[in-house]
Amino acid sequence: MTYSKSLSEYIRETREKAGFSVQGLAKKSGLTIEQIEDIEAGKDLFLPATIRQKLAKGLKLNPADIKKYERIILDIYDSVSAEYLQDVKNAILEGNTENLRCPVCGSKLNTRIMHLIDLDNNIALHPKAQCSKCSFQVK
Repeated sequence: MTYSKSLSEYIRETREKAGFSVQGLAKKSGLTIEQIEDIEAGKDLFLPATIRQKLAKGLKLNPADIKKYERIILDIYDSVSAEYLQDVKNAILEGNTENLRCPVCGSKLNTRIMHLIDLDNNIALHPKAQCSKCSFQVK
């Protein structure tokens, strides 16, 4: 099932319908103002279970009502092409990582190269990347 609203839109609209300011929701949920602002700004695309539960409690929702809006990003993640993933791997191996951005949320990718040893005792380089904000990874 696909939802047209993003997580940030859903939380902001639900908060406003409940009559809460950002500060009011922070107090009601036990989260910080900054956490709620980041969620509503679209910076946090996936929520840890504890944050989702606190947010749901503050908004008087079931955590599953919030979780379903996080899945929009998973649909985008599934559409990332194999060609893009290969381009990212090549850039990592070439050391061109300065401008690598997540295709899901646009945040900077954290990169590294794993040095593996194959059965013939040769070193194999394996590029990896992980988004600094969401769960996107290049394995």
